[in-house]
Amino acid sequence: MATIDCLVDTSPMAREIDKVSAHVDGTTTAVVAMQTAVCKAQKDAADDVCANVNRGFYALMHSQLSQKIAKWKSDVDATLMQLNQQRRQLTGIRTRMEHDYGLLTARYSKLFGTLNRALRRRVYELDKAAFKFAVTEIDTIENRGKQLTATVPVSQTESLSTSQKIMASNLKHRAAHLLEVMKTFLTGLGEQKILTAKVLINHGIDQPEKAEYIPVIIWEGVAGRDEGSLQHIVMSRSKLSERSCQTITNSLTMTDIRLPWTQYPAPVDPRVRESFNSLMAKFDASPRVKETMARLFSGTSFQTLQSR
Repeated sequence: MATIDCLVDTSPMAREIDKVSAHVDGTTTAVVAMQTAVCKAQKDAADDVCANVNRGFYALMHSQLSQKIAKWKSDVDATLMQLNQQRRQLTGIRTRMEHDYGLLTARYSKLFGTLNRALRRRVYELDKAAFKFAVTEIDTIENRGKQLTATVPVSQTESLSTSQKIMASNLKHRAAHLLEVMKTFLTGLGEQKILTAKVLINHGIDQPEKAEYIPVIIWEGVAGRDEGSLQHIVMSRSKLSERSCQTITNSLTMTDIRLPWTQYPAPVDPRVRESFNSLMAKFDASPRVKETMARLFSGTSFQTLQSR
């Protein structure tokens, strides 16, 4: 078999291979850059999705709480208006019943008083002799015996000393009784003066009516973005009756009060922060919810009433 030696020039192929190598290096660089951009895009997309999910969850919870607060507020207001209306009706009924009771009492007292006097006169006329003897004659006989204890029809020398002793004894007895009555009267008069001095005041009253100041705490909170603010009224119930507290609450809630709220310059009171942390420790929730609540509490600003 014949052998043919040929000389082939490989320089063009080498140049082309060099070009291909350069293109492969560029492609590798582009793939690495694309992979980096894809990873960054995936991370940004995941962060955006998490942020949207968190925002949607917070908005959903806020909306549900706001709806429940608005519903409860409307129910409480409706119940309060109904109770106030029933209270006014019951007050009117009680006033009418008291007036009617007073009229009936006066009418029947006068009627039964007239009947009692008429019956007394009739019974007295039926047995007039017995009543006259029991009321007039018996008293006269008893008084005569008392008044003439030491009087005797004949005063002899033997009985004169005895009669004088009896009269002196009767006089002493009456004098002792008189002194006892005077002592009782003076003692009662002194006790009455002491009691009157304790009850009455020493100075006169210039004004028949005087204003009394009662401390009342009004605090206001925001229920929701669309519901507005809610006012809460707190007062001391140890010195006030339930009716007085209800009257004060109604006067404050039914009147259009413009409270001058201003930004509270001082930081959150440590006692409030300690109470919040204690509630957070007892609250059964996930760490993420607790962290969100703590962040909202830290970013919350307080307002206070402007002093007048």
